Amino acid sequence: MAMKISDGELKLLEIIWENPGIRSGELVSQAHERLSWKKSTVYTVLKKLEDKGVLVNEQSVIRPLATRDEILSQRSGEMLRSGYSGSLPMFLAAFLTKEKLTPKEAEELKRLIDRHTEKGDGE
Repeated sequence: MAMKISDGELKLLEIIWENPGIRSGELVSQAHERLSWKKSTVYTVLKKLEDKGVLVNEQSVIRPLATRDEILSQRSGEMLRSGYSGSLPMFLAAFLTKEKLTPKEAEELKRLIDRHTEKGDGE
């Protein structure tokens, strides 16, 4: 699944992920309430997401075909490739110039790095 998901599409997907199997009329109501979107906007974005294979609209029942993790992972990969030449250390260095990690966050990152580090032969 390699397609770009816009910020607006992501906002609508958040509502759908929270309510899998939501009826289109209810989605329009929630999108109006939460995003101030008009019905036509909801249906335009729905059609785009359906064309991208991210959701299915069957008899006005909307079901996601992609998970939040799949979409967010794809978006973060795109950002890393386009903004930081694919360099995770460069991204983290830029992030950490403005933000400080709590000790708990630092430990969590260390665990993630350990879990996802490729091990060479003999290690």
